Amino acid sequence: MNHQDYKRRDFLALMGLGGIVFSSGLTGCATAGATPAAGGGAVPAAGKREDFFFLQLSDTHWGFKGAPNPQADVTLEHAVATVNAVDVLPDFIVFTGDLTHTTDDPAQRRERMKRFREIASALKVKDVRFLPGENDAAPDHGEAYREAFGEPSYSFDHKGVHFVTIDNVSLPGGTIGDAQLQWLAADLARLPPDVPLVVLTHRPLFPLLPEWEWATKDGDRAIEILSRRDNVTVFYGHIHQEHHQVTGKIAHHAARSLVFPLPAPGSVPKKAPLPWDPASPDHGLGWRSIAMGDTPRITEIPYR
Repeated sequence: MNHQDYKRRDFLALMGLGGIVFSSGLTGCATAGATPAAGGGAVPAAGKREDFFFLQLSDTHWGFKGAPNPQADVTLEHAVATVNAVDVLPDFIVFTGDLTHTTDDPAQRRERMKRFREIASALKVKDVRFLPGENDAAPDHGEAYREAFGEPSYSFDHKGVHFVTIDNVSLPGGTIGDAQLQWLAADLARLPPDVPLVVLTHRPLFPLLPEWEWATKDGDRAIEILSRRDNVTVFYGHIHQEHHQVTGKIAHHAARSLVFPLPAPGSVPKKAPLPWDPASPDHGLGWRSIAMGDTPRITEIPYR
């Protein structure tokens, strides 16, 4: 199904929620039949692939309370309700980190993750993927996250596209680590060279602004591994705004937050949530729509 065939109201509703990604726009994909592989099992076949789309949501920060968003306690439920209301649902949904807001209380951390899962379980789309942000995993090196959601690093195949998640938040200082980098290289080594690769992570892999912790300490090593392939797209969160970067052949795209925006990189002396503007129709919030063509077509949709 070509994305032109979706009902316009459904397409616009989903664009208002997160990054919509159409596989036909990933280089090497085409709208034709293919045998899908799932769960990181069989290697996806090279050649023509079936069109599909998925939805990216990021930085929901469940449990956040504060002046930057007095409506934070209902934002996630609003997102779930909007997705459920459309007729044509995405193949799957991925939350790219900071599912919950940080806390030093281990019991509260687990309670927030439990409540987040309860809200997300109401989604009609039952194929929902998760990965952690530093708010979820940094305080205890991912212990509570693993209890609630399982391993943060994994790969899976969907309709001819290979997906891989990279955990760059559980280890101290925003590091991927030797073991995970070795796993990444081995996972990709089994793929045919023309299979499109989508990487999902929380922090940017490149050094966007290290002084704001908008970087991954050993991200250059991951980029070197990914650069061995010709068709790689990275979707990440963490910086709470639209941002696009190309490193060599790799395109990196940041998603906006569902709860509060952050300032542009280096635009202010100290990073902090932007203030709530009651006169603004979108309150400084919004989400990103991505329709991948020969070049990415990315549209920012204001919060409604």
